[in-house]
This record gives sequence, structure tokens and C-alpha cells, in this order.
Amino acid sequence: MASIVNAASAASRVAAPSKATAASNMARASAFHGLRAHKASSVKASARSGAQVVKASADSDAATFGRRDIAKGALAGLSAAAIAAMPAGPAKAEEVSKFWEIVDLPLEPGVILLDIAFVPDDPKHGFLLGTRQTILETFDGGKTWDFKSIPAAFDDDVNYRFNSVSFNGKEGWIVGKPAILLHTTDGGDTWERVGLSPRLPGAPVLITATGRAGQAEMVTDEGAIYLTTDAARNWKAAVEETISATLNRTVSSGVQGASYYTGTLSTIARNNDGDYIGLSSRGNFYMTWSPGQAYWQPHNRSSGRRVQSMGWRPDGGIWELTRGGGIFFSNTDGLPENDDDFSEGKIGSRGFGLLDLTAKPNGKQFWIVGGSGSVFYSNDAGKSWKRDRGTDNVAGNLYNVKFSSDDSGFILGNDGILLRYVGPK
Repeated sequence: MASIVNAASAASRVAAPSKATAASNMARASAFHGLRAHKASSVKASARSGAQVVKASADSDAATFGRRDIAKGALAGLSAAAIAAMPAGPAKAEEVSKFWEIVDLPLEPGVILLDIAFVPDDPKHGFLLGTRQTILETFDGGKTWDFKSIPAAFDDDVNYRFNSVSFNGKEGWIVGKPAILLHTTDGGDTWERVGLSPRLPGAPVLITATGRAGQAEMVTDEGAIYLTTDAARNWKAAVEETISATLNRTVSSGVQGASYYTGTLSTIARNNDGDYIGLSSRGNFYMTWSPGQAYWQPHNRSSGRRVQSMGWRPDGGIWELTRGGGIFFSNTDGLPENDDDFSEGKIGSRGFGLLDLTAKPNGKQFWIVGGSGSVFYSNDAGKSWKRDRGTDNVAGNLYNVKFSSDDSGFILGNDGILLRYVGPK
């Protein structure tokens, strides 16, 4: 089987990892081979919950360093051995509102936190990811954090951006950019690196540990979806082509801005049924995929207001956060048939950009985060909103909010900002 499906469209066709060769023995396979997904009819969406959203921006995280940055250290270039030798102790927390406390992390200015996850078998043991090779570990539910030394994840010549972490039992996965995949089977005590091809379409931005041991789904910012059932020894491509190839092939679909499209997905969200929704980098249309479909399905937008982020509600509906601080909810508990099936919510964002929304596992309390320390919450599933004024003094943008339980939640931001949920006082 050829390494790439079609040489004339090598940049757009999806290539899947191949079986490990005998010569690799203990190492994972790094070669990828083309593999088409079988066409199947779309499966009917059922009630969804536990949706997760990941920012999939491919923008550079390079920052201009001043004297303060140099004085506080160039942590991004340090090797694992150098980090392990640092005398810094665990970071501590300081309360900023009746709901949240800010955790003082041992990070240099400019680090953007991207994802957080806890080991289900040990809920106080978790991992925090970010730009500039940031991997932190906690053993007390996120109150304090230390650097996690993973020799396989550090390279003096590569500045990795770790995008996503996921656990199922003691098995965990981490993906990042440039393409890197880490795997653990002992709750994160040790990690091994799984080889990925440089011809992988796009950068891995989301990994989900699913089903039984050894099963996972990996998604890139170009819409390539891969499935493994044997701990990454073999992979199967779930879609036949990238989003660029789909859009350029289906110009007749009427999707505005899709002709000659070469962009990426800015956010990708997955629900517990395995359905995905991806927002175009320009925010003018979105795409969806369900298990069994061979291609991503494009959805046009009639509104001129660009969308900043999208995701799933606990009831299976869709939420949209638009530029300028707007919020919209679909009028159904599934995918809306057209863009008119959304209603605008009243939130009073003061014009600050809203960047992420999530619901507690109970499905009743919603939280939204955004620019300039903006935090809002709703106790009636998004019908009305209140601002947490205590976080107004947080000097940074808040990009991601996640709850692993009704009592355990975190907000991730730029400049190493981490807020931990402490509940109402």
C-alpha cells in the first residue's frame, strides 16, 4: 500500500499510521500508510453530554523577550534534566473570588495553558499542558503543581506546544505541535513516545481516550481523524480527506468562503457520542462529523458576525460565542438544519470577547470565560447570566474552562494563569 493515497493530492488526503515493523520491536511504528474509511450513512444523533472543546489555532506562540523574560529564565529551551535540577517547590494558590482561587505556577511569563485532565482512578492526580514544552503535575487536586519530567517529550531543538491530554482509567495520551504523541498505561508515572509521520495532515490538537484499554481518537487541525484499538500500534483513518479537500471538492454546496479553502479548524469539540464540530479559522462557517461518515459535513452561516468558538451543550444542542461578546444557542437538542435556528442570549459581556463555554456535569450550571479576566456563570442552563466580578482583576485572557466533576473545575489562560474552582462561599 502506498504511503500517500494519491501523489497529486498528497497534501490533502488523509494518511493513517501503519502496523509496527518487526525491526522496531519495542518501539512504536512511525510510518503512515493511506487508508480509506468505508462509506456509511450518517448515524442519528442521540442525547449528548460531556462535550470538550479544544483550541486548534496554528498561530505561532513565539514572543518578544525583554529583560524581565530573560531574567526569569528561558524555561522553554531547558532539557528534562535541567528542569529536574531546578530547586523550585510546588506552586500555591490565592483566592480571587467567592468561586475561584488563582494558582501560582512555576512558569515564565508568556506561557499559554491549553488543557488539563485528571486520572480517573486517582482524581487528585492530574496533568496541565501548555506552550513552551509545559507539562505540570499535581497530586492534591490542583492546589499545587510541579514540573513533570518526561525525557521523551523534551527536545533542545524543538519547542513543543502540548495541546491535549486525556485519560481512561490509568491509560493516558498527550498530543502536541510539532506532531508528538505520548502514551502512559500507569496513570502518568511513566510516558513513552509514539512515532508520528512528518507527513501527518495538520498538527494533532485533540486526543480522546475511549472505550477499552488501548483505544483512542486523534484529530488534527486539518480535520484528519485517526482511530486506534491497540495502543497506537495500528491506526485507521476515519475520514477519507482533510477539510480543505472536502470544501474545495464541494464548491457547489454553497458554503461561503469554502472555495479554494486552505485554512484549518480554530476550535474542535467532541461529545460523548463521538460527534465532532469544528469551526473554520475565519469563523464564517463550521463543519460536523459523526461516526460512520466518510467526510466532514459543511454548514453555512447567514449571519455576518464571526464566531469565536463553538461546542456541544449537555442536551445535545450547539452553543456559539461570537466576536464582540455575543452568545447564541441552537433552538433544538441536535444539529440545527440552518443558521436561523439559533437564538441570542443576554449576557452583558461589556464588549469583551468570550472564548469558551462549559457546563458542570450536572448540566444545570454553565460557565463562560473570555478576555480581560471575564468570567460569567448561569444557574439556569444559559437563560440568564451573572458576572463573577472577583476575576476582573485577573490580568490576562482566559481561554478554557473545564469541570471534571461538579466540585472540581479549572480555568486556563495566558501568562500561566490557572484558576481553581473552590465553590460559592
